[in-house]
Amino acid sequence: MAKDKLIQRYSASERINHWIVAGCFIVLAFSGLAFFYPSFFWFSQIFGTPQMARIIHPFVGVIMFVGFFVQFFRYYKRNFVNKYDVKWAMSVKEVIKGEHLPNVGKYNAGQKIMFWVMTLSMIVLVTTGIIMWQPYFANSFSIPLRRVAILFHAWCALILIASIIVHVYAAIWVKGTIRAMTEGVVTEKWAESHHPLWYKEVMENYDRAEGSTKRKTSAHTAAQQASQSNHK
Repeated sequence: MAKDKLIQRYSASERINHWIVAGCFIVLAFSGLAFFYPSFFWFSQIFGTPQMARIIHPFVGVIMFVGFFVQFFRYYKRNFVNKYDVKWAMSVKEVIKGEHLPNVGKYNAGQKIMFWVMTLSMIVLVTTGIIMWQPYFANSFSIPLRRVAILFHAWCALILIASIIVHVYAAIWVKGTIRAMTEGVVTEKWAESHHPLWYKEVMENYDRAEGSTKRKTSAHTAAQQASQSNHK
């Protein structure tokens, strides 16, 4: 049986950036849950001591914020909602059953919603995190403001954790998706089935590039033949 042809979905730099953000998220989730919920305080032992977990948490948060916004500026143009996304969202039950709708670009409506939820969560988390950050910034803010920051920080952290769980589950659910972020490629069949508009765009770009290469090769061959003719 012939293997399905592969097309690139993510470059090496995109994948490295993604896994840096993912690694930071894991560190932040464990350390953050240890601080906010007594039942999870034992998570702090992963970092050696609670004090070390508290020191590491905000610095890793800054790294995750920077990494995420590198992704944001790469992908935000493809994450604006359009009429096809509304149709996808209205038929999500059929999508879950595997009846994939046409006219889905590189990201479907679910992925776009996730993108914007994560973006807003990250902005709130880094803002409130700075307000709470002892000993560097917290003393510059009033105690009532710090209390509000702690509350919003906890809420957004829970939203982000829940969103990431859904994100991971969806990647596992849709066979062939994880490969995109581990190897950077997907099969043509996968792309055509799940993201047909993006697949069409990739194929058109490929055809243009191939046509341009053929034209250059033809021109080079013609030039060589003309040069040989002139020397005879």
